[in-house]
Amino acid sequence: MRTTVAVVGGGYGGIAVAEQLDDVTDVVLIEPRDAFVHNVAALRGLTDPQWTDRLFLPYDRLLTRGTVIRDKAVRVDATSVTLGSGTRIEADYIVLATGSAYPFPAKAGTEDSATAKSRYHATREVLAQSGRVLLLGGGPVGLELAGEIRTAWPDKSITIVDPGDEIVPGDYSDEFRAELRRQLDAMGIRVILGTRLREQPPSEPGEAKTFTATLHSGEQVTADIWFRCFGAVPATGYLADDLAVARQAGGLLAVTADLRLPGQERVFALGDITAIPEPKQAGTAVGHAAVIAANIRALVQGGGEPTTYRPGPPGIVLPLGPHGGATYAPDWQNHVDPATEAHIRQQAKEREDSLLALNILGAEITSQLKGRHLNIEEYAELLHVNQGEG
Repeated sequence: MRTTVAVVGGGYGGIAVAEQLDDVTDVVLIEPRDAFVHNVAALRGLTDPQWTDRLFLPYDRLLTRGTVIRDKAVRVDATSVTLGSGTRIEADYIVLATGSAYPFPAKAGTEDSATAKSRYHATREVLAQSGRVLLLGGGPVGLELAGEIRTAWPDKSITIVDPGDEIVPGDYSDEFRAELRRQLDAMGIRVILGTRLREQPPSEPGEAKTFTATLHSGEQVTADIWFRCFGAVPATGYLADDLAVARQAGGLLAVTADLRLPGQERVFALGDITAIPEPKQAGTAVGHAAVIAANIRALVQGGGEPTTYRPGPPGIVLPLGPHGGATYAPDWQNHVDPATEAHIRQQAKEREDSLLALNILGAEITSQLKGRHLNIEEYAELLHVNQGEG
C-alpha cells in the first residue's frame, strides 16, 4: 500500500513539496483557491494589465499521480484533515503549508480567480485616475508597489509613510537601504519615517476618495487613494488537539530543525506559518519544501538521518519596477560559479561595481534577477503551464 501525504495549502511551498513527493506517495493537495496565485508578481498585476491574468496558473497539471482537492481545511489533527465540505481525509503524513493573509493588492484576498482578476482591473482603473497616492508601510511591499506605480504613471505623486525609523526592516545593511532611498529619491517617491496617521483614512484601501491625513508629526498629507502595505497574518487557526500547542502568540508555529511540529513524527510545517526568524519569502518556502520532501521520502523508504533546515543569511531581491531596485545578498558569491560571477561583474556599471563590494546588487542586476520577469517562468514550469498561460 502506498503512503498518503496530505499537503494543506497550494502556495509556493505547498506545490513544491507536493510535486517532489508525487512519485513515491499518494499526494492529496488541499487548496480552496481555483488556481495558484503568483503573489510575487501581484503588484505588477495591479498596475500592468498584461500581467493580471498571468498571476493565476491552474493546478490541474501539477501532479501525475496525486489529487488536488478544492476545499478548505477547517480542522487538522495528527492523522487527518477535515474539510469545509465535511469530508475527512486520513493521512500518513501531513504538511501544513497554508501561508498567510495580506492586504490587497499584494494578495488577491479571494478564492475565485475570476473575481480576483476583476478586482485588480477595477482597482487599476481607479488608481489610474488618482493623482496622489498614499502607501502605508515602508517594507518591501510598500517600496515595490511604489516602484510599480511610478513605472506605470510617471506623473503621480507617491508618498510612503511608516512609523519605523528605517525602510525595509530586518537584518539588512544600512548601505542597502541607502541605495534604495537613493533610487526612491531619483524616482520622486517621498518617504516619511518615524510617524503615522493620527486616524485611519475615511475611505477603504484602493477606493477613490480625496482626503487629507494628519500625521502624529503634525504634517498633513493629501491623497486621492491609499493602500495598506503591512499586516501579514499566518493562517493556522485550523489546528486541533495536540497540534494546537505549536501555535504561538500571533499564529506562527514552532517547528523543529527538521521542520516537524514539536512532538509530532508525521506533521510538518513550512513557509510563512513557521516561527523561524527569517524573511517570509517564496524562495524560503520552497527551501522548506525541499527539506520536508527529503524527510518524508526517507521515512517512506525506511532509511537515512533526518535532513535539517538551516536558515541562510538575510537576503532579499527588491525590484522598484522592471528596471530599478536593489538586492541584498551577503553570500552571493557562494551561490554562483566563476563564469556567472564574472558575468555579474561585467554587467555591473561603475556604481554597481562599488555596490558589489558591499554585497549589494544594483538596479541592472536586480532587474535581470527578478524585476523584468518576476520569476514567473519557474513557477509556470513547476505547474507545467506554458509561460503566461492561466
